[in-house]
Amino acid sequence: MAQVIGIDLGTTYSCIAYLEGDEPKIILNLEGQATTPSLVSFTSSGERLIGNLALRQAITNPEKTIFAIKRFMGKKFNSEEVINARKRLPYKIAEAPNGDVMVNIDSKMISPQEISAMILRYLKECSEAYLGEEVNETIITVPAHFDDHQRQATKDAAKISGLNVIRVLNEPTSASLAYGLNTKKDATVAVYDMGGGTFDITFMEISEGIFNVLATNGNSFLGGEDFDNRIVEWLIEEFKKENNIDLSHDKLALQRIKEASEKAKRELSFTLESEIHLPFISSDKSVSKHIKKLLTRTKLEALTDDLVDKTLPFIEQALKDSKLEPEEIDEVILVGGQTRMPLIRKMITEFFGKDPIHNINPDEIVAMGAAIQSGILKGKMTDLVVLLDVTPISLGIETENNTFVRIIEKNTTIPAKKTMAFTTVEHDQKRVRIHVLQGESEVASQNKSLAVFDLVGIEGAPAGVPQIDVTFEIDANGLVKVSAKDLIAGREQKIEVKPSSGLTKEEIDKIILESQAKEFRKEEDDKTRSL
Repeated sequence: MAQVIGIDLGTTYSCIAYLEGDEPKIILNLEGQATTPSLVSFTSSGERLIGNLALRQAITNPEKTIFAIKRFMGKKFNSEEVINARKRLPYKIAEAPNGDVMVNIDSKMISPQEISAMILRYLKECSEAYLGEEVNETIITVPAHFDDHQRQATKDAAKISGLNVIRVLNEPTSASLAYGLNTKKDATVAVYDMGGGTFDITFMEISEGIFNVLATNGNSFLGGEDFDNRIVEWLIEEFKKENNIDLSHDKLALQRIKEASEKAKRELSFTLESEIHLPFISSDKSVSKHIKKLLTRTKLEALTDDLVDKTLPFIEQALKDSKLEPEEIDEVILVGGQTRMPLIRKMITEFFGKDPIHNINPDEIVAMGAAIQSGILKGKMTDLVVLLDVTPISLGIETENNTFVRIIEKNTTIPAKKTMAFTTVEHDQKRVRIHVLQGESEVASQNKSLAVFDLVGIEGAPAGVPQIDVTFEIDANGLVKVSAKDLIAGREQKIEVKPSSGLTKEEIDKIILESQAKEFRKEEDDKTRSL
């Protein structure tokens, strides 16, 4: 049976795993490392570098080295998060015709899905080299609070890379699978997941091989990148005070500062102070200027404590939705590199009244859980495992007066199916427009639009007489189908929800064909050079 790999496609680092017998194993990349930087760099000669090779280009080639692309998957260019993020980007992004984000490389527009596909294609190559066989299928993980657009964008990226996604799995759920199968004990568990770009909190019950997600919440634009940016802003401000020079528009200097900031942040998880030394960062009247600052853990915590506090309302809401109290949580699992920060661990200990688990690797556990899920789906697991996940965001439709009516509430166990009855608002109304939305606001326009379709041919009747049943179905992958049926006339209209943003099927197919053509030309060139 062909091997299925589990992929944790991270904002900052990515990881891959597979199942060997009943045990998940990490797949090392081509450089022998367990994790791969989620970076893509385009050189002046037209070469494309991935991972560590791209990371080495980041300082000398900042405008063409793309990082944190996961944050832009399924996002609109004019969304508040993207507006704030693009102020600090050394590379260029632009608005696509449909309002999405595009990366601008030498005036060529590349979608975030294509950039992510380049990373995924490299991970696919690493897996094939490691396993010695072709790999075509994957379980891919996403933040639990990713909406429908972001999930579909992730699937599109995998398809472009040549991988068939057999399941989209929430990252905290994936981590709990790896934890639960390793410990073999029943427990009520909290998974606090903060990586490079996103934050999730998930509560679940593990009992006799059943993994039952109770509730999840989070923020898909809160993570390690924000902590790095606080250090960057502090260094820029301090340098400006001392030298009256603003480095915020110097892309080369910004990239050097960003790299040094991330390094210092990592060091401060294990030490009390870190020296940031960046010689020749700027010059003034032929006099070179340097950055030499001592960053203490106390100062870092003062710069970022509000970011840690931002996670508390999500924890409290998810607890409320789970109908749990903090003292009822048996174990707290930390996932994602940012959770190594002592301030986060201190907050978790104080909130739940117990220390989080320390014997797991927060960078690898999500990929390992995805590998376990592949074994479950392919029937390779000797232990009986049942996974009951939830939909993270409510689904419903728009009704009169811009009102949002929830049909499937957030934290509903999936797969799920629910029907709700509606009627007409005008006499002899022959058509009803069904506007499918995702979100939590009572105001329809403040939620995310997923699809619009019309039910036509309704039998003429006074307003309020026709009965129109609207049915929502969500499968285990979180894919949504909606149908509307006029019970009197028997007419029905169905739609499989496709995001209103993102790449069309035709665009995806074109990208795949172009990629295959480039690979063929490369192979031919390699043959020619070898003659």
